[in-house]
Amino acid sequence: MTAPAKQSRGITRYTGVAIILHWLIAAGILILIVMGLVMDHLSLDPMRVFQLYQLHKSIGITVMVLIALRIIWRLTHRPPELPGDMKGFERMAAHLTHAALYSLQMFMPLSGWAMVSVSTLGIPTLLYGTILWPDLPVLSTLQNKAPVEVALKAVHHWGGWFLLALIGLHVAAALRHHFVLNDNIMRQMLPAIGRKSASRHGD
Repeated sequence: MTAPAKQSRGITRYTGVAIILHWLIAAGILILIVMGLVMDHLSLDPMRVFQLYQLHKSIGITVMVLIALRIIWRLTHRPPELPGDMKGFERMAAHLTHAALYSLQMFMPLSGWAMVSVSTLGIPTLLYGTILWPDLPVLSTLQNKAPVEVALKAVHHWGGWFLLALIGLHVAAALRHHFVLNDNIMRQMLPAIGRKSASRHGD
């Protein structure tokens, strides 16, 4: 008879802050991926390409800040527990996938920032057309930027595909928990529209 009481005292949902950050970051990353594909595969006039690149950089910096805030929030707010019936290897896979997602989400905007900093074009980054964003000092002062720029472009390109694969794995796992295992994993991160959260503590 003690198990239900213990469960009721446990953390059953992510905080509102965590949920908002999660979905803002998810939307930002989705927009960035679509924009990256458009810039890579569609023929656009130079002015449109320039505008897309500036917007891509602006959203990327915004997402980087949001991810930093989310990591800080995660480190200071305990997330809900995983289902008790999850096997050990499933728990390990979940933790590793989340760690990889956090790391790659931060790495992608940083690599993009580094790539812009060594760009041989020397076009400044204006966040949303107004705020001048500085280049990384060490990279911007390199004498021979071209090979570094080529390497960083490749890293950023393939990192984007790897992140997309991880997101696909993450979404598939969430859908499996919701529709196949019928547990509470996915509902923990859904906005509590029209009802009170069971807990105000979490990720």
